[in-house]
Amino acid sequence: MEYTIEELSPVKRKISITAEAHDVDDAIARSVAYYRKSVQIDGFRKGKVPASVVEKRFHDHIYQEAHQALVNARVGEALAEAKLEPVSGIQFVEDGGALTRGQGLSFSVEFEVLPAFELPAYEGLEVEKEKAVVADEEVDAVIARIRKDRAELVDAGEGPAVDGQVAHISFEAFEDGKPVEDLKTEHFDLPLGEGQALEEFEKLVKSVKAGQSGEGDIAFPENFPAQNLAGKTLKIRVTVHAVKDRKLPEINDDLAKQVGAESMEKLRQSIRDSYAHSRENAARNAAQKKMLDKLLSGLEFPLPESLLDMQIRTLIAETSARLEQQGRKLADLGKSEEELRKDMQKQAEELTRIQVLLLAIARKEGLSVTQAEVDNQLYRICIQTGEDYHKVREAYERTGMIHTMRDRLLADKAMEAAFAKASVKEVEPMKEIAPVRKNAE
Repeated sequence: MEYTIEELSPVKRKISITAEAHDVDDAIARSVAYYRKSVQIDGFRKGKVPASVVEKRFHDHIYQEAHQALVNARVGEALAEAKLEPVSGIQFVEDGGALTRGQGLSFSVEFEVLPAFELPAYEGLEVEKEKAVVADEEVDAVIARIRKDRAELVDAGEGPAVDGQVAHISFEAFEDGKPVEDLKTEHFDLPLGEGQALEEFEKLVKSVKAGQSGEGDIAFPENFPAQNLAGKTLKIRVTVHAVKDRKLPEINDDLAKQVGAESMEKLRQSIRDSYAHSRENAARNAAQKKMLDKLLSGLEFPLPESLLDMQIRTLIAETSARLEQQGRKLADLGKSEEELRKDMQKQAEELTRIQVLLLAIARKEGLSVTQAEVDNQLYRICIQTGEDYHKVREAYERTGMIHTMRDRLLADKAMEAAFAKASVKEVEPMKEIAPVRKNAE
């Protein structure tokens, strides 16, 4: 095998490869042998069909698979010899055409690599990490919410209801005098003063006594989640059936057992541990971000277009997913794909710089990602989405997202490796914990 390497840019390479005639013949022979083992042809026992018959019958499939196998093998060998590691999918610029017995094959591929730059020192790098502090008031606030959620509702008289009370209501909406479909609800409890409904709607409820009805015009904001109501003003008729107070349960072991804890002491510790775990993760992530900012400060290098493009596409996909959760679509933003990409450009560049740095650290540390780790990540996606594993894997491989996933897993390992070698100093939290209002009493 002969090959040449051309540097198209600081981050792009082209390899031109020539495979000898005997390599082509060997690839075809291996493909024929594989088919011989599995095909069934009338008049022959399985595995005993003459090679010439198999090659003639399945010529196109055999030669296509032989071509792919030969190309993959030779590209892999050339990359290994040249010590090149693509950071993107390999693109054919010349595939050499169909295989022919007794003739060599010449083809060319292009791909991107990490830019060459001097990796800044991260071992011993000083980084501050905030301590995971949990205030007693925060634990008290959770206990207060538990009490409120398990409170007994008792009659509070005719009202009208005030904040802190619960109104048992029914309501319906009208537009131009006609009832609005799917905007009619009967007999449900609305806690007041907790932001569970529009402020104007709560004002209307708080103006009506128990056993009476009232109506008013309610304006729905432009960003209201239900698009069919956003920006509209509707007439709402409310009937208040009863006004109720919350009778809070005592703070004791019985209350703790209602939420699965053995005692109030263990419940409080569980709440504290949960807060501490969450804050430790947040503090660690923030410290790692500080470490990356220090390492990237003053560091300049070109970005592989494929990585940048993948980051932009990922950001757009994440935006689309968030909008779908709100019942909206990308089209609702009123922007073209080009405008969306432009909006994401700066953030994508920052993320790509981080990715390039971490991949460079991964190489220095000799880190790698196993196939089992990739499969495990795919299985997690399947569990979250309920989709078939094989379909998900095929989609990721077809779109090249499998390379992105592998790079992300590798970058995560590099982050942990670099952070483990940094000099991390724990400091007190910058922000004081605000006092918690115990309005559930």
